[in-house]
Amino acid sequence: MTTNGPGTGELAGKRALVTGGSRGIGAAVVRGLLDAGAEVLTTARSATGTVPAGAAFVQADVRTRAGAEALAAAAQETLGGVDILVHNAGGARPFEGASAIPDEEWQDALDLNYLASVRLDSLLTPGMRERRSGVVVHVSSAAVLTPMGPFLHYTAAKAALENYSRGLAMELAPSGVRVNTVSPGRTATPGGEATREEWARLAAGSGEVNADDTTPLGRDGLPDDIAQAVLFLASGRAGWLTGRNLIVDGGEFPMG
Repeated sequence: MTTNGPGTGELAGKRALVTGGSRGIGAAVVRGLLDAGAEVLTTARSATGTVPAGAAFVQADVRTRAGAEALAAAAQETLGGVDILVHNAGGARPFEGASAIPDEEWQDALDLNYLASVRLDSLLTPGMRERRSGVVVHVSSAAVLTPMGPFLHYTAAKAALENYSRGLAMELAPSGVRVNTVSPGRTATPGGEATREEWARLAAGSGEVNADDTTPLGRDGLPDDIAQAVLFLASGRAGWLTGRNLIVDGGEFPMG
């Protein structure tokens, strides 16, 4: 990506909030927004990772209502409002199968991968509605297309997110606010690699074989591949797109 400098680029003057922006896909989205001229605030549960230079950072746990409220307040204080909201925080660890997933892991998956977006949207989209302008991008997962037992708590939460995103888009469309989803396939990130290693360990112990790791394009996705999709939806180039799910998977999933 090419840096345009402060106040230039197609998103100049826009204020953006990105959750989970200290590494992987989130950090790539933050860099892309900065390069496009936006003012960016990002957040993570801990201060680990490297926040891209030029972005403001606040530590927050979006899994709770209190965390969402604190983050919304920080966005108002730091940015003066939010024009672009990117929900990237997410994830869950695999288990041996659906019946092995404890109740608390189901709840955590719902809180992080679904309800975090619902809560933060409820706090920040009223301002967009009032200004009759704004963009919300929910990051889901192409794994929703082929749900499997070890990740069922994760894919079920993401499926709920996709349904919610479509409904919210229809509600906010008359106010000029666009809501879309990006669903990444297999992407080379630290979190993704750790999850796949754990899944491989569980599969080896059970005698099962992991799904094919290749994609038709012959490589894993890169964080920037996903970030470019998010940036497109956040820009005026996608001005007539709302309620859509853009699957970015290198052709991995047939339904994609």
